[in-house]
Amino acid sequence: MLPIQLIDSFLLEYNVGQALLLVFILATLGALPLKSAKVVALNTMAFGVIFLLTPQSLVPLHYLFLGIALVIIGPLLWTTSRD
Repeated sequence: MLPIQLIDSFLLEYNVGQALLLVFILATLGALPLKSAKVVALNTMAFGVIFLLTPQSLVPLHYLFLGIALVIIGPLLWTTSRD
């Protein structure tokens, strides 16, 4: 378990959008060994919604566009998966 001060000192240097992007990348990399395209699609859709619902006072505008792209790409991945 990491101490709270270590996490806080890491997050002070970055905005919320960058931290969410890091978590999205780590979650996607964690889902890849499952070899399930539907899990990756659900992960993509979930983070798209999270990026869309994050208040714009906390993140720059381009994270809203990333959320829109992920919400569009997620269902496409879901429908093209064979799992």
